[in-house]
Amino acid sequence: MSNLSISNVSKLFSTTLAVDDFSLDVADGELVCLLGPSGSGKSTLLRMVGGFEIPSQGSIRIDGEEVVHLPPEERPTGMVFQSHALWTHMNVFNNLAFGLKLRRMPKAQIREKVEAVLELVGLGGYGTRAVTQLSGGQQQRVALARSLVLEPKILLLDEPFASLDQHLRERLREEVRDIQQRLKITTLFVTHGQDEALSMADRIVVMRDGKTEQIDRPDIVYREPQTPFVAGFIGTMNLIEGVVQNGVFSKAGYSTPVPVADGPATLAIRPEALELTVAGENAQGQVHRVTDYGTHGLVDLVLLDGTRIKAMVSHPDLFAAGQGVSLAPKAIAAYRDNVLIHRVALGKDTAALRQLVDA
Repeated sequence: MSNLSISNVSKLFSTTLAVDDFSLDVADGELVCLLGPSGSGKSTLLRMVGGFEIPSQGSIRIDGEEVVHLPPEERPTGMVFQSHALWTHMNVFNNLAFGLKLRRMPKAQIREKVEAVLELVGLGGYGTRAVTQLSGGQQQRVALARSLVLEPKILLLDEPFASLDQHLRERLREEVRDIQQRLKITTLFVTHGQDEALSMADRIVVMRDGKTEQIDRPDIVYREPQTPFVAGFIGTMNLIEGVVQNGVFSKAGYSTPVPVADGPATLAIRPEALELTVAGENAQGQVHRVTDYGTHGLVDLVLLDGTRIKAMVSHPDLFAAGQGVSLAPKAIAAYRDNVLIHRVALGKDTAALRQLVDA
């Protein structure tokens, strides 16, 4: 059992509060992703868990034991950096064996462990290669193997795929996820890539300005964002500023029911949850551009006041630039003062929504 508990951790750099009273529990074998824009504090938090930064306050426990006072080499953690951080004067085998030699492990046992972990990451037989002879993806596998060979309780991944091309990045994240699940190793993973977080994580922690915006399963974070920031940061989201009056949200000729108190509100609609029909005089928007991706189409729309939104359609050939269209949302969320105030889930109340939009 390897559990990570981060309690009320803050980090102050001079006058900049990089991490602000952050708490998180990561269960045994769980992969949790820290997701957020640059400057959100996610890498600083990971470095504090690994011992490369000292918290200004708070507690970090692994299996119930406080580790804040321990240097990186004495913590039961293994960290994989974006830059690989491999020793270029050593071959692959010696990069992996170095930490084991410091533990004074017998040579035969070192060789056995190194060869086993190289097989695990798909680099069997690469021990004698110079790291400078490896591709970027192979170097990242070596960096992962170097951490795994020490059998850490907690694996820390700091944007390990950021420097790789998209195809290789997608392949490696699948391999890393497979390895993590096979070893059942507790993992904390930092990224600013939504696709990586959604495809790899058991839970996602969305961070902003050193604080937590939302912690949930990937599907919940995507379908039920709790704040406008999460709604706009995860995937593509149409965020429309308008006003609610008598239970109806209105914006430039477009309206939909939002049964909350009157006042300003932000409406959130996913492109795939917005149905379009060609309209004439009663059009609520106009097609600006249509992009055909083969499997689906993306229609860029302009509302009557110039607000730009997007809709995903299955038949992009039915729409053309300049056409007037009416909008029918299948799912919506509404926010006020950074708080979720109303939500209609996909597949629910669709008929009622359409009736009001058509009215």
